[in-house]
Amino acid sequence: MADALDFETGDAGVSATFPMQCSALCKNGFVVLKGWPCKIIKKMSTSKTGKHGHAKVHLLVLTFLLGRNTKIYVCQLIIWMPPNIKRNDFQLIEVLVTVLSAMTEEEAAVAVKAMAK
Repeated sequence: MADALDFETGDAGVSATFPMQCSALCKNGFVVLKGWPCKIIKKMSTSKTGKHGHAKVHLLVLTFLLGRNTKIYVCQLIIWMPPNIKRNDFQLIEVLVTVLSAMTEEEAAVAVKAMAK
């Protein structure tokens, strides 16, 4: 029985996203839409319930990797998956042709190589 357990990975089981109702999303928040990371530019409005009993939320989101805005009309009771975000601040040291050098708050140097177009 003990042979079936696998302790090789140190994964804590933490997900990259967490569930949140659409009506609780706010401006400048983040959400994963069809697998793409997006930023909510504007929470336009929430409509009143209609004759079928569901209110709609109008959102305007910016898809980071595609670089385009998308208008979304969804039911306010739908569960969306905003990502868990950890912010890191860096101090820029130098900029070369293809490499950026930066320093973290812990005084550790980081080099980032730019992707060629």
